Amino acid sequence: MTRRDFLKTTASGLAIATAGLPALALQRAVAAPTKNDRPETLVTTLFKSLTEEQKKAICFPFDHPLRSKVDNNWHITKPKLAEFYTKDQQAMVREIFHGLHSPEYAESVFKQVEHDAGKEGFGGSSIALFGEPGTGHFEFVFTGRHVTRRCDGDSVEGAAFGGPIFYGHAAQGFNEKPDHPGNIYWYQARRANEVFQMLNGKQRELALLGEAREEQGTDTVKLTGRKSGLPGIPMTELTPDQKDLVRKVMSDVLAPFRKADSGEAMKLVEANGFDALHMAFYKNHDVGGDGVWDVWQIEGPAMVWYFRGDPHVHTGVHIREKA
Repeated sequence: MTRRDFLKTTASGLAIATAGLPALALQRAVAAPTKNDRPETLVTTLFKSLTEEQKKAICFPFDHPLRSKVDNNWHITKPKLAEFYTKDQQAMVREIFHGLHSPEYAESVFKQVEHDAGKEGFGGSSIALFGEPGTGHFEFVFTGRHVTRRCDGDSVEGAAFGGPIFYGHAAQGFNEKPDHPGNIYWYQARRANEVFQMLNGKQRELALLGEAREEQGTDTVKLTGRKSGLPGIPMTELTPDQKDLVRKVMSDVLAPFRKADSGEAMKLVEANGFDALHMAFYKNHDVGGDGVWDVWQIEGPAMVWYFRGDPHVHTGVHIREKA
């Protein structure tokens, strides 16, 4: 069965299974993460296929500090996919990666990883496994240039995506043009700038700042727990229609990820209080001087979504139930 056939079959089954459900129940049926999601099943199968040599190289206790690390270009373990794993294992990793993304974006995201990794492509990436399947504490982490993804089967309680993630793209060289041609994530900056265009003069003064935060690996998305004093304009300063647009933008930037993860992310954001969020844009990072702000962020007491489009796209995301 091809991936296209699998997705068609799954979609048909889901449509039958959820027919007649009220809207809220339907939303939960589609978005709620379960331990039987296909990527989690494949992670368990992958774990069982590992030799003792492989386990020694890439398996760690669940509470190992390496599990919570994130960066823009790193390998969580030395062995690379194309060099250390069987063809079947490499295929499983690829399917796990696809399964962590929405059907609409999965292939584009895969091609981005292939492109940004250079000659090694997707096979130049690395993985690590933390804990053991069936214990309730188990996580798969995939890393490489411009990519950190997690698959945890909801083992990491109160954390969207199982912990901080990273995505980015350098579509046409290190220093991209103002309109970032070919960058699969640039649409997110365009959407965010729609919020800025909707602000009045006083609101723009609160939202538009000078220098953005420095990228410092995991510390880039460190959570503060603060509900006030964060960079940018607080949601309390927005009108209801402006708040609706922010929510729509957040939904759109979550579009590349599977519904289980995007649904959990928005649930946690709302649980922490939408009005506690702050949104900021940075005028000192205006590539080409076109007034389209290439760097923006949304931050709350237990979340950071930091999008940096200067000189190309880097994005760090960290969303939890509490800081």
